[in-house]
Parts: sequence; C-alpha cells; structure tokens
Amino acid sequence: MVVVYAKKKNGNLEELGRTEVIINTLNPVWIQKINVAFHFEFVQPLVFRVYDVDTKYHNKPTKMLDVKVQDYVGEANCVLSEIMTHRSRSMTLKLDGGNGHAVGNMGSITVHAEETVASKMAIETRLRCSNLDNKDKFSKSDPFLRISRVVEIGSPIPICKTEVVNNSLDPVWKPLCIHTQQYVTKENPLVVECFDFNTNGNHTLIGKLHTSIQGLENLHKTNAGANFVLPSSRHKDHEKVLKGKLFVDGYEERELYSFLDYISSGFELNFMVAVDFTASNGDPRSPNSLHYIDYSGRLNAYQQAIMEVGEVLQVYDYDKRFPAWGFGGKLYNGSVSHCFNLNGNAGNFEVEGVQGIMDAYRNALHTVSLHGPTLFGQVVNHAAEIAAQSLSTNPTKYFILLIITDGVVTDLQETINALVRASDLPLSILIVGVGNDDFKQMEILDADTGPRLKSSTGRIATRDNAQFVPMRDVQHGERSMVQALSEELPGQFLTFMRSGDVKPLVHHTP
Repeated sequence: MVVVYAKKKNGNLEELGRTEVIINTLNPVWIQKINVAFHFEFVQPLVFRVYDVDTKYHNKPTKMLDVKVQDYVGEANCVLSEIMTHRSRSMTLKLDGGNGHAVGNMGSITVHAEETVASKMAIETRLRCSNLDNKDKFSKSDPFLRISRVVEIGSPIPICKTEVVNNSLDPVWKPLCIHTQQYVTKENPLVVECFDFNTNGNHTLIGKLHTSIQGLENLHKTNAGANFVLPSSRHKDHEKVLKGKLFVDGYEERELYSFLDYISSGFELNFMVAVDFTASNGDPRSPNSLHYIDYSGRLNAYQQAIMEVGEVLQVYDYDKRFPAWGFGGKLYNGSVSHCFNLNGNAGNFEVEGVQGIMDAYRNALHTVSLHGPTLFGQVVNHAAEIAAQSLSTNPTKYFILLIITDGVVTDLQETINALVRASDLPLSILIVGVGNDDFKQMEILDADTGPRLKSSTGRIATRDNAQFVPMRDVQHGERSMVQALSEELPGQFLTFMRSGDVKPLVHHTP
C-alpha cells in the first residue's frame, strides 16, 4: 500500500490519501487515485511511503489501518509541479529509507498524474445591465463589472472583470470566460459589483449582488434580471434595492485546454529578473539599507523576492538559465545604466539557477554604485525583445520578468508604453515593491482595478500582463507574496495562447 503525504512548510506531513492493498507481489500496480489540488503559485512537496500490510489486516478498509504496525518498505519525494512538467506526466522515483538514506536497492515507484476533466471546464457568459443609477454629473456612468469569489476568511477574491463601457446606463459587455479554478464549484458564493469607472482609480460602486455560477445559469434560463442592491448608509444591516438589473444573455459550459495541458506537452516558462540599484535604497553597508547583506543569513527583501518567486518558477524553466539585470546603477566606468547585466559580464546576461541570481546580485552590490532615477522602460523593452525573437523561432516559450523596486517609477508613461507593446507578446511582468514608499501610483500598472493600460499613442493593451504587489501588504496577510504575484500567471499564459489559437503540442486525452 502507498500512503501519499503533502509536506508542509514546517516539515509536518499531512496525509492526502492511500492506495488499495495489493496482495503478494513485488511489482504492484495500484488503481486507486488520490486527488491533490494543484496550486501553480506554491511549491508542493509530496512524500510517497510504501508499506507491506500484514495478512491479518487484508480485509480491513485501508483508512482504518494503523501504518505504525505495518512494515515500512521505503519512501520517495518529489514536487507536484515536477510531475506535471514531464511530457508523460509520469516520474519514476527511487525508494529510500527516509531523508535520502538508501540501503542498497530498495526498488522504485512510478507516479503518474492526470488532470480531472472538471478542472478544465469554463463558463462563457454574456452579461448586460439595464437602468443603472447615474453617478456622473455631466454625462452617464462608465460601468464595468467585477466578479469575486467569497471566501470563508478575508475579503472576496476578484476572479474576473469586464471592460469599461463608456457613457451608458444599459451597458452590454463582451463575453466573459470564467474558469473552474476561479469559481471552484457552481454553488460557491460570488459577489458581482458594478462600478462607475473613474480615471483616478477611485471607482464609484453603482450596486452589487450576491449570486453563484448556478445563479447566473438560472438567470439565463429564466431570462430574468437580478436587482442590484446598495448597503444602506443609515442602517448597518439594511440594503437598498435598486432599479438597476443584471441580465445573463448567454451562458455556455466549455472544456478548454488547461495550463497543465500546455506545460506537460513541452511548453515552458522562462524566468527573468531585474533589480533596482537606485540610491533611495540606502547605502548597502548600512543595516538600514534595503540592500544590506546580513551575514547571519537573514535575507533582505530583494533576496527574499528572488528566492521565493524563483523557487516556484524555476521548475517550469528547462535549462534553468535566467537573464538577470540591474537598473538605476552607476557602473565602474562612470556611466549610469537602466539595464545592465547583473553578473558584470558584458557578453552574457544569463546566470545559472536561482543561486546564480543571488550570487550575481551580491557581487553587483560591490561593483555598482547606487544612483537613479527609477526607470523601468529599458528593462521591460529588453525582456520584450527577447520574447518577440522567441515568438518567431520557438512559440512554446512564455517569459516572466520579475522587477523588484523600492521606488515609484519616474518614467510612468514610458513604462506604460513598454507594457502595452509587451501585451502582444508571450510575456508577463511581476513587480514587487519593497520598502515603505507610497506605491499608489504603481497600481496604475496593474490593471486589476482600472481599465487596460493605454499608450501615449492611444493604443490599448490587448491583455492585462502586469501584476504589482507591495511586499509590506502581504507580509502580514494570509496570502504569501508569491501567491499574490503569481496566481494570475496561468490565466495570463492561457489568455495569450488562446488569443493566438496556439494549442498544446500533443494533446493527451486522459
């Protein structure tokens, strides 16, 4: 029998399930499947322990068996994403005696993973509203919808939003695709909020309503509208029912290629990093500096971001060679550069593995003086060039640029122009704000709350491909920084692949 465990951050094991017992064999093939929820944004270590079950327990349900009284055969470890990135989604692991201690040949175990069809389902829905309240003085409201999943603790998690329809109280939006991973089950409570868009980012709530995917399907079947409500300003628990209604004009369930279909067929994510060398970080020799290297081993915020994001993404990058740049630094020849190779090697910007990034960063602090201003444009354009070249030669690569910065960007419009250009490319940009600066302005780059980005020539981004997270906001919350940064990545990857009608290389039907 095999018992499968998830290994928690603190080293504790949590049992996920058990196979059936196969009697009298040294080459068992188990049929019992064990369900594991795959989270892209976490490293999920698994432990497989094999036991020889004593004959007298053969008729007992496996759940009831006490593993302590069975003979331990051996165990194997791997990370869930490692299995998923293998072409066949299978991995053969050597059994050892725990903690890597092998005593001769203890045999091996082959683990095969497949995705449940349910996880590939998506709902395509067409939404419109009628009779919305007008929130603008001299024109009509500019409404957009935001749909969030209600969770047990904490505020609802936004899962998708429509575009903004200008100057309309009866808006009709483009079809919206909501994935099973986002809504979890059809009964899971959702909140639909309708906002009047304001350019300053303070959108006015027009109304909201509580529903579920099942609720949306019922509205479609009955051709009925659901009234929006607004919390009453006078009575805390009262809601004012509005005349504005939500209608569901289209509702269709479809099976889509999933992120894992692409990954296990040979697509890869290529990780890149850019580090802020502006003077506002403080002198690296001072313990108050954001760039201070603590020799006791405590990581500074830059090291933490590189390690945490790198650890999750490196599994999806086959050669583990990562482009690494710095910006805003003064080089040894006296010139100020807004995109220099972190390893100091003029001919090659790639380093080996996450450790390579860490070493290059530490060495650069000795050779580069902090300067400024904070400009992202060159780094984003450089990453975009690499992505554009790759698109014509190898369409199975998707690039992720991590920018770590302590300051508000000085070339905001140039950065927006670069992001808009990059929105047509296989590239996502993750920005981590470290330190205590006021990052309000940076949130414009992350189109989660507002409209799509618009370049100075008036071009609108084809998709939202940037994510901004201030580190201080997640340090005390229940979501980790990597989670907040990367949970949108599979969706951004899929939006790009679907928009170009790119299919997985070989589609295995489970």
